[in-house]
Amino acid sequence: MQQANIRWISRTALLLAIALVFQMSGFPQMVTGPLVNTVLYVAAMIVGWQGGILIGIFTPVIASLRGILPPPLTPLIPFIALGNALLVFLFFRLKNKNRIIGIIVASMVKYLLLANAVKFLVQVPPPIANMMSFPQLVNALIGGIIALLVMQVLKKANIEI
Repeated sequence: MQQANIRWISRTALLLAIALVFQMSGFPQMVTGPLVNTVLYVAAMIVGWQGGILIGIFTPVIASLRGILPPPLTPLIPFIALGNALLVFLFFRLKNKNRIIGIIVASMVKYLLLANAVKFLVQVPPPIANMMSFPQLVNALIGGIIALLVMQVLKKANIEI
């Protein structure tokens, strides 16, 4: 029991660290977004929805604390965290039935949450609102595809998951 907990904590921490490295690397949003989403999908497959949701909540909070998240995005942190959590949870629930459908549904829900947050709930400058709409769908879909490829590579390499 304790070994399983240590494994889960270690894997969750490693995946969080990978996501943070992607965020801190200074890549543009169209690179960072898919990579962070990749980590969220991989987390759902490796450490389950609980670990994935923790990563999804910590990434925007830490990005804000470290100054990586632009200040106009600060009011969106709860929505970004919730979007990440929904992405992980929905994908986790659907992955055993059909991973592609899981990616599409999870990506759509995250996109709809963020797009509606900037449309109806949070006042942000138009460039930020644009960044929180359609690009979020694209980033989540690309991240899902990359995650499936990563999992195939791990499986072929006989890496214990």
